[in-house]
Amino acid sequence: MEQDNDVWQEQKPKRHKGKHDKPKPWDEDPNIDRWKIEKFDPSWNESGLVAESSFSTLFPAYREKYLQTYWEKVKDALKVYGIACELDLVKGSMTVSTTLKTRDPYIIIKARDLIKLLSRSVPYEKAVTILEDEMQCDIIKIGNLVRRKERFVKRRQHLLGPNSSTLKALEILTGCYILVEGNTVSAMGSFKGLKQVRKIVEDCMLNKMHPVYHIKVLMMKKELEKDPALAHENWDRFLPKFKKKNVQQKKVMTKEKKEYTPFPPPQQPSKIDEQLASGEYFLSQKKKTTKKWQDKQEKQAQKTAENKRKREAAFIAPEEEARNQDTRSENENNDVAVMAMSLKKKAKEFGKQKLGENINAESYIAAAGEPSMKKSKRTVS
Repeated sequence: MEQDNDVWQEQKPKRHKGKHDKPKPWDEDPNIDRWKIEKFDPSWNESGLVAESSFSTLFPAYREKYLQTYWEKVKDALKVYGIACELDLVKGSMTVSTTLKTRDPYIIIKARDLIKLLSRSVPYEKAVTILEDEMQCDIIKIGNLVRRKERFVKRRQHLLGPNSSTLKALEILTGCYILVEGNTVSAMGSFKGLKQVRKIVEDCMLNKMHPVYHIKVLMMKKELEKDPALAHENWDRFLPKFKKKNVQQKKVMTKEKKEYTPFPPPQQPSKIDEQLASGEYFLSQKKKTTKKWQDKQEKQAQKTAENKRKREAAFIAPEEEARNQDTRSENENNDVAVMAMSLKKKAKEFGKQKLGENINAESYIAAAGEPSMKKSKRTVS
């Protein structure tokens, strides 16, 4: 009997608390890939959706012309999935909604992501790939992470790098498409890659870690993934640890030590003592107010005079320096006058000599220009 009871207890199935918590025949099937996302089949939902769902988003004015040119292509892409879309240029908005032909209940979320990406300056060729099941997106807001505009622009430039080299390296390592536009960063890719991109962007904008260091860590992780022996081990010992070196430390204020004296400092005169010394204490209230008013008027007059002097200073012409050209012209005029006088004098002498003998005029004038030897000798002696 005891053996029969043991056999019956072994054959008795295990009870489960939940109604649906029962072992399924496909739970232990090695041929099933549970991480694979199967493509939606319209036969799974032949009756369609019960209610209409719609999403709308605004777009900036500079995207209006681009959206007008590509809106027909957006309509054709969404028509395949039974989604209606509308572009309102008056309100500056895009709207997507389900129809009676819609079968996939999740495609409206994908259509919402599509119009969000288009409004954030993602090109149509890239944005339309969000309708695929393997593609996801994340729009990271970075405008409210930094207060000062100059600092915000500088840190956003760190994400791009010189000639967008940093951004291209991040796209290769994370497997995501990244676009930095205005106050947002749009990313498209797998869930794992989007998680890495969000962490890199937030660390950069909050000044926790530069994107270059994140690139180094991602490159080391790529190398470690190739080793199957390290698949179930912790990689922290292999990854580099970066410390911030440009931390601004507070300057310690050092007070100068004064010489010690056993005697306390002299007591400072109070306000009443100062009034007693000046005689103001004994004045009546009327005289005190009159004096205050007079002091105020004097200060006001001094202030107005100073302001007037500053205003008039703008209309005073600066002193002009003597020009060198005037002196040159005067010297030239003097030289011309001297030369004219000398020529007149030579002409008279030449006329007198010509009466006595025939002299060549050209040789005479040329000889007159050269200094005579007799005069030079006299001056030397």
